[in-house]
Amino acid sequence: MNAVRSPMAEALAKHLCGHFIYFDSAGVRAGEVNGFAVAVMEEIGLDISGHQPKSFDDLLDTSFDLVISLSPEAQHKAVELTRTMACDVAYWPTLDPTAVEGSREVVLDAFRQVRDSLMARIKQRFQPAPPPRV
Repeated sequence: MNAVRSPMAEALAKHLCGHFIYFDSAGVRAGEVNGFAVAVMEEIGLDISGHQPKSFDDLLDTSFDLVISLSPEAQHKAVELTRTMACDVAYWPTLDPTAVEGSREVVLDAFRQVRDSLMARIKQRFQPAPPPRV
């Protein structure tokens, strides 16, 4: 619903490499940004509280080089959306932390796990390796 995983990924990607790559996020449906997602992103100094959730249908620009989906439902929608486009589609299966039950700390830990996993994948995929030390 463009409320947890993809807004987190968008903010992380923009923070890490938004100065040379354009990023946007969308969901199968638009929802409301999740408060736990806002909290764990604030822990690392990123504010997603003003994120405006949108669906694939709300995207104004469809000139993508790469679409990364984070859930099975989004993967199906991305494949459908890009069927006639010269665009790569990648699927990064990502835990839905809203499905985790337990204490506040247990739930926050699930959101942190998603945040940290997305950060690692974004760094691996988009950030060039530093030059070797001589």
